[in-house]
Amino acid sequence: MSLTLEAVHRSLASVLDPEIGRPLAELGMIRDVKVEGDAVTLGVDLTTHACPLKGKIEGDVRAAAQAAGARDVTIEWGVKPLQRPIADDDPCPGVQNIIMVISGKGGVGKSTVATNVALALKRSGCRVGLLDADMYGPSVPTMFGVMGKPAATESGKIRPLERFGVKLMSIGFLLEDDKAAVIWRGPMLQGALLQFLKDVDWGDLDYLVLDLPPGTGDIAITLAQRVRTTGAVVVTTPQEVALADVYKAVAMLKKVSIPILGVVENESYFLCDGCGKRHELFGAGGGQKVADYAEAPLLGQIPMNPSVREWGDAGTPIVQAAPGTPIAEAFQSVAERIADRASVVNAERMPRLTIDRSGGKNRHLPIAR
Repeated sequence: MSLTLEAVHRSLASVLDPEIGRPLAELGMIRDVKVEGDAVTLGVDLTTHACPLKGKIEGDVRAAAQAAGARDVTIEWGVKPLQRPIADDDPCPGVQNIIMVISGKGGVGKSTVATNVALALKRSGCRVGLLDADMYGPSVPTMFGVMGKPAATESGKIRPLERFGVKLMSIGFLLEDDKAAVIWRGPMLQGALLQFLKDVDWGDLDYLVLDLPPGTGDIAITLAQRVRTTGAVVVTTPQEVALADVYKAVAMLKKVSIPILGVVENESYFLCDGCGKRHELFGAGGGQKVADYAEAPLLGQIPMNPSVREWGDAGTPIVQAAPGTPIAEAFQSVAERIADRASVVNAERMPRLTIDRSGGKNRHLPIAR
C-alpha cells in the first residue's frame, strides 16, 4: 500500500506536545507536510527556542510518520512561540511573553535569578529584554556592568541599553549618582513602571523578564491591573524565615489571577570543594513547600557558589562568564523550564477545537469550540 498524505496527517494527529499535552497539529506546530514516494518532509515549529524537549518531539514525529509507512523522514525546524493575550492598549505589543520574577522577600537572590535566566534565554536563541522594576534598589546596572543614560529614538521613545544581546532598562540608568536614593510614593512608582513598559522601545521580544521588588505592594498590583503577563516565577531560599514572606507573594499572585509558572529554590545547597559533600546550610525542602502551596512545579534548585557573587559583582553574570560550569547549567535548565511552562500557560488560554464526527447529524459548524 502506497504512502499517502492523508495517512501521514492522520498519524501525526496523535502526536502530543510532551509538556502541553495537546496535539502538535492542534497547536499549529505541524506545517508543510509533503509526501514523495516513501519519503516525508514536514516542518515542526517549536513553541520556544529554549525548548528542552525537542528530542522527544522529534522522536514522536518520526515514529508517527514511519507508522504511516514512511521510510525516510526529514524535519525542518522552526520556532513559533505561543504568546500571552495582547490587547489593543497593551503597553508592550511586540513582547510575546512577560515573565515576572518575584519573591515577596528581599535577600533571596531574585535579581541573580532574573539576570541569569534572561541571559540563558538569550543564549538559547531568544530575543530577550530585562526590566529592573525595583525602583528603590536597582541591581541590573551592577550585575550587567552597565552605566550610562539611555537615548531617545526618532519617535520619542526611550532606547534601552544593551549588553550581551539583552535589552536593559533600570531606574539606575537615570540617576545622577549611583548612591542616590529614590524617594517616591506609590503613584510615582506606578507611573515610572508604566513608562518603562510603554515608553521604552522594546521592539519585538520573545521574553521580557521583570525583576520585581520585594513585597506585594504597588508594583506587583499595577502589573496585575495594567498588563497581561504570561506568569510569575517565585524565588525562595529553603529556610522557614524566607518561606513566611514567599507564601504571601504566592497568595497575592493567586488573588490577582497571575499564573504561577513555577518556583526556583536559590542557595539550595553548597558543595564542598574538598570532600564533595552536599551541605544544606539553610535547611532543605523549602522550595518544594512553596511549590506545593502554589500548585506549581519546582523549576530547579540553584546551589550556592562563590563564583555567582564574584561574576555578578564584576558585571558579567555566571551564565555569560562561565557557561559550561555546573552552576551556569543549573540556571540554563531553569530558564528552559520557564520557557516550557510559559508555553503551557499560553496553550491553556487557547480555545480547544473538537471535530464533529457525528456523520452529519449535527448540521451546523463542523468544528466546534
